Amino acid sequence: MSTRKYQGRFITLEGGEGVGKSTLTRGLAAALRAKGREVIETREPGGAPGADEIRALLVQGEPGRWSAAEEALLFTAARLNHLIHTVRPALQRGAWVVCDRYFDSTRAYQVGGAGLAPDDHVELNALIRADYPDLTLILDIDPKLGLARSRGAQKGEDRFEKKGAAFHARVRAEFLSIAEREPQRCRVIDSGQPAEAVLAEALSAAEALA
Repeated sequence: MSTRKYQGRFITLEGGEGVGKSTLTRGLAAALRAKGREVIETREPGGAPGADEIRALLVQGEPGRWSAAEEALLFTAARLNHLIHTVRPALQRGAWVVCDRYFDSTRAYQVGGAGLAPDDHVELNALIRADYPDLTLILDIDPKLGLARSRGAQKGEDRFEKKGAAFHARVRAEFLSIAEREPQRCRVIDSGQPAEAVLAEALSAAEALA
C-alpha cells in the first residue's frame, strides 16, 4: 500500500450491514463543506464508471455466486478504477474524499468473513498501490440490529446480507480487530447512538486532520 502524498484528506467509513455509513457519509461531507472545504462523496464498490459496473456483479445475485478469492479480485479491480478516476485526482487538487467502504471492508468480508488468506489481501492492495486513508471511522453495532435496519433488499443489493448470522459476526469481529491493530488510523463509533451523536464524533475526528 502506498503512503498518500497529496494535499487533500482521505476519510473512509467502514462497518457491517445497516450501520449507517451512507447517512454518515452525507452528513460528514455536508459538515466539512460548511467549513469551506471541497468534499467528494464516493463509495466502494463503485465511484467511477468501470467500478460501478463491477458493483452490480458483487452486490446482486445469490450469496454463493463468487468465492472469496473471486470477490477479492473483483473488488480490487473496482478499487483501482475508483482510485485512478475519482480518488487520486480529488486528493491531488486538495479535496477531501469521504468514501463509504474501502479496503478494510475487503479485509473484514473476504478475509474475516469468508476465509481469504490475509496475505492475499495485502498483496492485492500492494499490486494496485492502494492509497492509505488518513482516517477510518468504523461504525459498530450488533449485526442482528444492523441487518434488521439494512435497506439493501430495497435496492436489490442484498447479496452480502443473505450470508447469514455467523458470517456477519465474523465480519464485525474483523472490523474491531482492524481498529485494535491500527488505533492511530481507526476510530470505532457506536452506531446505535442517535445519528446526531454519530456525526458529532465523526466530525471531531475529521477536524483533527486539518
